[in-house]
Amino acid sequence: MSQATDRLRRYMEDELGECRNEDVQARLEELGSLERTIDEQLSAELDVLSALASETRYTLVRALVAASEELCVCELQPLVEVSESGLSHALSELVEAGIVEGRKDGRWKKYRATNRAIAIVTVLEGSVGTAATSMEAESDE
Repeated sequence: MSQATDRLRRYMEDELGECRNEDVQARLEELGSLERTIDEQLSAELDVLSALASETRYTLVRALVAASEELCVCELQPLVEVSESGLSHALSELVEAGIVEGRKDGRWKKYRATNRAIAIVTVLEGSVGTAATSMEAESDE
């Protein structure tokens, strides 16, 4: 039995009061199923997180979510301090991650936030607001 399995057995004995080999095997199968479920989404989720892990790209996403409409590249340029090619590259990464959509409108390129981007920003805003409220409450005590 591996060290990890032995540790799982000790944990289950503490939790259940007793533990048989069948119990350990059943739990390992449950954990294997959980791992497979996670693996199915992991790559796509890491792509999104990676795309948002840049101040420039996150600023662009926040701007597009806040605008609630398409914005032209020329409208996004003043919001970030990067070259035109840097802006183009950042937007391409966001499109590849599925959090921004772009379309050509004549000679202009316009972008908008996807529903996924809106959901992510909404959750982040809520979690930051919750954390700040919690910290304020703790400091008042």
